Amino acid sequence: MVQRRIAGKLWVLAVLVVSFATTVLAKDEPAHVLLWPETGQPALRISLGKFRDQGGSRTYMTETTVENLWNKKINLATFSLYIFDKKKVRIGEGWISISNLAPGEKTKFQTGIEASGTPVTLQLVPRDLPAELQPDKPAKTVSLTINTVPQGAALKVDGTDAGVTPRMIRIGVGQHTLEFAKEGFTPGRFPLEIGPDDASGGSVSFEMGALAHDTIELRDGSVLVGDVESMSAVEIVLRIAGNLQHMDRNKVKRLILTERDPPSK
Repeated sequence: MVQRRIAGKLWVLAVLVVSFATTVLAKDEPAHVLLWPETGQPALRISLGKFRDQGGSRTYMTETTVENLWNKKINLATFSLYIFDKKKVRIGEGWISISNLAPGEKTKFQTGIEASGTPVTLQLVPRDLPAELQPDKPAKTVSLTINTVPQGAALKVDGTDAGVTPRMIRIGVGQHTLEFAKEGFTPGRFPLEIGPDDASGGSVSFEMGALAHDTIELRDGSVLVGDVESMSAVEIVLRIAGNLQHMDRNKVKRLILTERDPPSK
């Protein structure tokens, strides 16, 4: 009987030890684990513990562990850490910066944030990255105001319709082509280069050139460029490339006449 009681006490003690160990392990598990980038091969694993409220002031601290999963040393990388509540509303922002982290190496530090509610979910957004990881950062764009003299020209950016001037556009780093077209004016092209350090708020103004010749739009959809010499109820006389042509008036859909000086006497 004595031996059985002792064995029973030892068994209860063993259960308590296992239960205590399980509680300790659960406490040490991170509350949030973020992989960056989220798609493809991750370069970083960022683990954050539970957010601890510092005296009810809505200032939170959490233990952060960053592991380099990349095959190269990361000299410097900085991220914004966005904090959301249970309704997916952003309630705070912090930042995470790592430096000189070798492949497979980990670093630990405390991260503090100020939030207007209780943190529930997190989002990691890159700010400064090594050059080799730049493709994972959203492509930079800048805003430009595009205008023409006169206004009201149809605008194309790299061959894609972009509205009518004046127009504000967003455009990425690199070389681009702006194209302008307006009835009664010569179509224009403007080369544009955006540098990596250019900021938003710039503007481009393009002066449209007046047409040197008249434009004749036919009913079959074709367009002729020349000089209208005369017209009557039945025909229109055109000079195209120095040669006179007589055209049935009913074949003409529309004429766009350029302004000319009167002939000298």
